[in-house]
Amino acid sequence: MSYHGAVKVGGPPDVRELAHLIITKVAVGPFDNNAYLLRCRATDEQLLIDAAADAPALLETVGPELATVVTTHRHHDHWDALAAVVAATGARTAAGRFDAEGIDVPTDLLLSDGDTLRVGAVELTVRHLVGHTPGAIVLVYDDPEGHPHVFTGDCLFPGGVGNTFQDPQAFQSLYRDVTTKIFDALPDESWVYPGHGKDTTLGAERPELGAWLARGW
Repeated sequence: MSYHGAVKVGGPPDVRELAHLIITKVAVGPFDNNAYLLRCRATDEQLLIDAAADAPALLETVGPELATVVTTHRHHDHWDALAAVVAATGARTAAGRFDAEGIDVPTDLLLSDGDTLRVGAVELTVRHLVGHTPGAIVLVYDDPEGHPHVFTGDCLFPGGVGNTFQDPQAFQSLYRDVTTKIFDALPDESWVYPGHGKDTTLGAERPELGAWLARGW
């Protein structure tokens, strides 16, 4: 079966097999968080995006070997299982430079806009987006055999940018960063993997950018 990205808490993961990378999506916890396991085909090295909740479920997906856990932002529902996953695997931790202080587990690798993060032979590009939190990050895998894949945390969802808590300045900042660093930089075929719920593509969302700006959320 082809990848669809519609996963449920307690249900099976969904797996997408690319030429150089295998992406496994699993939903966990009371806030229906998405966690993404990336495995390099060439080396079998693995990277987990958001150890959100339910360490046993995540560890069942991960197995015994995990190199890195990336936390997309400081909100606790995205790192509730981080300590347990790190204790079980010895993985290094990584997070945005300006959100690390809000994560209870120490961060080994502080990430900034434009940094490159590797999982085996695969390169991911870090994009820092301000608005949902001060230091939220997005990871971009520009597949040389296909289209880009964008792991957006809570910065971009089907239907809009992430919650900016009725703060007009935060919304303007997040909208600007999402527009300039994601929509302006990547093609319509780019696949979006958000921190909660179903996936989307930039092409599906691009026609609504003006409406998002007008409504202010």
